[in-house]
Amino acid sequence: MADIGFFELVMVGLVALLVIGPERLPTVARTAGKWIGRGRRVLQSVKADIERELRAEELKRILKEQAESTPVHEIIEQGRSSLEKVKQETGAVLDKATTVSVSEEGKEADSGKTDHTP
Repeated sequence: MADIGFFELVMVGLVALLVIGPERLPTVARTAGKWIGRGRRVLQSVKADIERELRAEELKRILKEQAESTPVHEIIEQGRSSLEKVKQETGAVLDKATTVSVSEEGKEADSGKTDHTP
């Protein structure tokens, strides 16, 4: 806004008093105050409308980004399938290790060597 000091206000008041006159000055000041108030209200209304539109656009952008992103159920399903794959691979490794361990125990029993160390 304009930077108007006390001295400038006094000068404007004196000029208005000289030009308009003391009889009509209160009426003119009241009318000017009403117009200034209306102008401020209109400016605040426009500002609020612009802010509201900006927020609406931001929400639309966020909703669009969410719609374009991968839905949660797909992410969960991908995680579930990955876990199933790991479970199958782990089961296969454990089965192989158990088979190797059992066959090694069988070889030791056949040779007569048993290790009883803990």
